[in-house]
Amino acid sequence: MPFHPCFLSVVFVLRNQANEAEEILTKATHSLSSVVADYELIVVDNSSTDNSVGVLKQITSVAGLANIQVYTLTKEVDNDTAAWVGLENALGDFVAVIDPMHDDVTFIPEMLKQAVSGADVVFATNTNKKNQSLLYRGAHGVFNTLFNSFNGVNLGRDAPTFRILSKRVINFILQHPQPHISYRHLPATGGFSKVRLTYSHRSDAPEPKKLWDSIDRGMQLLVSTTRAPMRLVTTLSMFGAVANLVYSIYVVAVAIFKTDVAPGWISFSLQQSGMFFLLSLVLLVLGEYILHMARLSNEGPAYHVAQEFTSARMTRLDKLNIEVVDASDEQPEHIDTRG
Repeated sequence: MPFHPCFLSVVFVLRNQANEAEEILTKATHSLSSVVADYELIVVDNSSTDNSVGVLKQITSVAGLANIQVYTLTKEVDNDTAAWVGLENALGDFVAVIDPMHDDVTFIPEMLKQAVSGADVVFATNTNKKNQSLLYRGAHGVFNTLFNSFNGVNLGRDAPTFRILSKRVINFILQHPQPHISYRHLPATGGFSKVRLTYSHRSDAPEPKKLWDSIDRGMQLLVSTTRAPMRLVTTLSMFGAVANLVYSIYVVAVAIFKTDVAPGWISFSLQQSGMFFLLSLVLLVLGEYILHMARLSNEGPAYHVAQEFTSARMTRLDKLNIEVVDASDEQPEHIDTRG
């Protein structure tokens, strides 16, 4: 397996996986320790209700695994937001994001080879997908069609969650007002060099994804990544206003040129068309105002980290030249010249 002289960060999002956490991180350590010059494993605990935090503290103890950073969240958030917690705190030259219950951590070296060769973004798609309900697959297909028509990206095909990003891609995402949302699709739409790989790995996910949670996340992505849905509303409002204005002109023309018109039809039609004309104008102005406010919105934090702790052993620190000085006499007590 080729060796790469780089620093790799790997982000894991875990929730209620106290029983699997040590196995996941041990497997990742064995897969990466001989592949890169240095690495860190970033674990984002998505507000677990089991003993996950206690287990992670044991794993990061002196007798545990090295190079692990842990961030525990105060409340559960969607997986993309939780992944972004790890991404924005990563120190590596490249950052991998992996779903440990669905993706194969041993495939990261193959992805890293493409990243080191010059790809800013490397996507990996697991062809062995977990079965979902027919209703979920239908809703997923509708969402991907809409998102693709608005943004030109099919998230399921063109931007899977298993990915490696270079540091400059992360810096690019950081410039956006909502990076925890933009992170999902921006790497596929920005002008970066991209590589897409496929592999097959059995999914260990305990249960299918929840339809309602996916719909909620999909709607959030649609309205936050593009103005197209609201622009469609304002366009329809403008069309309604114009159509009612044209209809009013038609009613006036009928009143002028026809004599056998039903009593009350002209006044009733003008009243109706005038009312809907005003209503359409109100919706148009309101829609434009919402679009403007959306551009200026400044929402509160999307997440809050409750605890942060690291492994007692960090191999990259062992490679630094460290001089410890006694404050009393300012004479060096120990010099570590390794590295």
